[in-house]
Amino acid sequence: MTQKLALITGASRGLGAALAEALAPTHHIVAVARTTGALEELDDRIKSVGGSATLAPMDITVPEAMATLCRGIHDRWGQLDLWLHTAIHAAPLSPANFVAAKDWQKSMAINATATSVLIPYVAPLLGQTGQAVFFEDPRAGEKFFGAYGATKAAQMSLANSWQIETAKTGPKVQVLMPQPMATAVRARFFPGEDRDALASPQQEAARLLPQILTAAD
Repeated sequence: MTQKLALITGASRGLGAALAEALAPTHHIVAVARTTGALEELDDRIKSVGGSATLAPMDITVPEAMATLCRGIHDRWGQLDLWLHTAIHAAPLSPANFVAAKDWQKSMAINATATSVLIPYVAPLLGQTGQAVFFEDPRAGEKFFGAYGATKAAQMSLANSWQIETAKTGPKVQVLMPQPMATAVRARFFPGEDRDALASPQQEAARLLPQILTAAD
C-alpha cells in the first residue's frame, strides 16, 4: 500500500471527523469510535471526496479491543504513519465535592487510562518515523471542571512525557491547541454560548493540518 495510513481515535464527530475528512485525499483513514452510524456517515463523506477508510466501531476503554485493532493494523499494513487521538469524555460540570463516582470513573477511563494503554500499543506501529498528535484543552484547576480538567491533564502529561522521551529516537509526538469550536463537547460545558462566534471543526482541521503534515515530513 503506497498511500499513507492515519489512525484516528474519536473519529465519529467533532475535530476527529473533520481531520479524517481533511486527511482523506492523502491518507487511508482507520476511524475508531463507538458509534457505528456516525462512522458510516463519515465513510460516506470520505468516499465522496475520493478517499477510503476502514471503520473500527470499538470502545477505546477496552484494552483487548485496542490490542486487536493494533494487531490488525500490523497484520494488514505493517506500520502506521499517523495517529491522531481526539477521543474525549466531557463529564458534567460539577463542584469538586459533588463529582459523581461514575462520572469520575468514566472520565478517567476514556481520557487517561485509555491513553496510557494506547501509547504502548500504537508506538511500535509508528516506529521511528511515524507521528502521534494530541490536542490540548487546559481546564485543570478551573471551577466546576474537576473531573474533566484533572483527567485531561493526565492525558496531556502522558503525551508531553512521550514527546520529550522520543525527541531523538522517534516517533514524532505533537501536542496542538485547537481554537474553541462549536462541538458537542463544548456545548455541554457552555450551553448558552454564542456558537456563531466559534470556529467549526472543519475550519480548525484546515488550520491544524499544515502543522501536522509539515511535522510528518
